[in-house]
Amino acid sequence: WDNADFSRGVGTTFYQEFSTFNTAKPPFVRDVEAKVRRYLRSSYSAAWTLKITWEKAPAYAAWTDTRKTITYQAVLTTDGFRSYILMLYQDGGMQWDYTRLSSTNVLIGYT
Repeated sequence: WDNADFSRGVGTTFYQEFSTFNTAKPPFVRDVEAKVRRYLRSSYSAAWTLKITWEKAPAYAAWTDTRKTITYQAVLTTDGFRSYILMLYQDGGMQWDYTRLSSTNVLIGYT
């Protein structure tokens, strides 16, 4: 959730919504449910899921360097009572040069 900078025409962001309350669940949603169950050791059945993808996103400020990009996703899901987020990064992890970011306390993930 850092400052991706798309002002130079490099990279894109897109999303896909899955409303699955009383409908058949696509494989992606079943995979998300399985991950939540496995990581949290609880039963979980998604009623709504949102997948947001930042593809080849350069770090702010892109005017300085657009060669180092990252593709990552945030998957938000809820059963109407409990909500979860999965943060998924491309193989190899974060590709941005964190030493050039304005913030010095960089974390991947959340606490």
